Amino acid sequence: MTLLTILQFIVNTILVLFLFSLLVIGGLLIFKDKHQKQHSVLRNYPLLARVRYFFEKIGPELRQYLFLPDTKGKPFSRNDFTNIVLAGKYNSRMTSFGTQEAYEDGFYIQNTMFPLQTNELHINQSPMISTFIYKIDNERLFDREEHRTKTQIDPYFLTEEDQVIIGAQLEHPFKIKRLVGQSGMSYGALGSHAITALSKGLGKAGTWMNTGEGGLSKYHLTGNVDIIFQIGPGLFGVRDKDGHFDITAFQELANKDAIKAFEIKLAQGAKTRGGHMQGNKVTEEIAAIRKVEPWKTINSPNRFTDIDSPTALLDWVSELQQYGQKPVGFKIVISSVSEVEKLVKSMLKTNQYPDFITVDGGEGGTGATFQELEDRVGLPLFTALPILTAVLEKYGIRDRVKIFASGKLITPDKIAIALGLGADLINIARGMMISVGCIMSQQCHMNTCPVGVATTDPKREQGLIIDEKQYRVTNFVTSLHEGLFNIAAAVGVNTPSQISKEHIIIKHKNGQLQSINDYKLKLID
Repeated sequence: MTLLTILQFIVNTILVLFLFSLLVIGGLLIFKDKHQKQHSVLRNYPLLARVRYFFEKIGPELRQYLFLPDTKGKPFSRNDFTNIVLAGKYNSRMTSFGTQEAYEDGFYIQNTMFPLQTNELHINQSPMISTFIYKIDNERLFDREEHRTKTQIDPYFLTEEDQVIIGAQLEHPFKIKRLVGQSGMSYGALGSHAITALSKGLGKAGTWMNTGEGGLSKYHLTGNVDIIFQIGPGLFGVRDKDGHFDITAFQELANKDAIKAFEIKLAQGAKTRGGHMQGNKVTEEIAAIRKVEPWKTINSPNRFTDIDSPTALLDWVSELQQYGQKPVGFKIVISSVSEVEKLVKSMLKTNQYPDFITVDGGEGGTGATFQELEDRVGLPLFTALPILTAVLEKYGIRDRVKIFASGKLITPDKIAIALGLGADLINIARGMMISVGCIMSQQCHMNTCPVGVATTDPKREQGLIIDEKQYRVTNFVTSLHEGLFNIAAAVGVNTPSQISKEHIIIKHKNGQLQSINDYKLKLID
């Protein structure tokens, strides 16, 4: 018997055994499916039902990569995702051949016929930022060859005279040379690698990060970054053993140089409720930071127990300002003009003012929430933001309170519109997640994030290389600010912080134009 004959016999035997195994397994599955009582389609059509389940399972990926147009994906389109990745990897927002956006009704930026030259803009380009960007060597059908190059990039900081100052009346005001920073994302919701990469990347970019309501971890402090400490209804990080607010723990945090401000979270856009974390994500380390029991699911209250009115809220804000001597504000979701008006009237009556208010649009994101709260509770940012600014202007106190805005503001044009609608500063969450590797698999609440971003699973976290992703964060933030200065020049102002309601126009479907002033009056009247 020749060697070829022997090999042929072995291959044929393996093939027969494989086919026999398939038949046996298939027969067993059919028998099982025919006798199970949960799924009717499996009982009647066992083979087709399993094929159906397979395509149903991979449906999101098929739609994301093959079938949906570049501009139609939700919650972010392919174009949105690509814009973030290009800015992070290549420090570029360059495109060609015209917009893919449909010119429908909505907000537009009004350019001037005589824009400013670069040398007329108020830009601080010192010091330059040391970073890494990618260069493409060869692009093929199934792969891309590229290399990382160390380089120096212009930072596009605000000049000292244009810096935003929060809490100017306090002993430790927060001076900000950026307009864009990171929105609240907790350690635990995000893993240690993601938080570390964000801390280092944001620190290099010269901006802030918000801890989210999960407390301050050592990973937040790895970068030279300004920190806004968020206090949620669960009081994580500032609670005693019985779950009550601990003023001593608060003062210890206020004494840390890295912490520049405190944000009280009443609500966020995707969940007008307290936080939620599955027990399998509550490690002993996370439990120690939050001062809760490990491995138990955390459901914090949907509001602070002792805060049930604007007056109670403002009293607590004032107390924290006095104890910490650092800026204190709160985060809200807006749906009611009358509630905002009641809040502002309480400020005037008590002469107590938050240093800032964060407005999160109903389209804002989160790791875990309920569908009914995510989809239909809370107004979108571009409706909610004008309500707050209009009411503050109506009562003459707009200059007393700074405004952060958040809600899918991941490109310079959207940020510029938010600035024109009244925001002083911009928070970004999911854009930052994408910059450290998120592929929008929407498994944030399951601890199974395939790229190691929204998970505390050590094996999955190994996929996120901190030394690589931190520079993408730096480049993303810096690129956004370069784009904002481009828009500032186009509308004829020296710096993006001067973009105002005069530079934004609303176009309706019938072609009619509406000014922001008219729009605000319509909202609050």
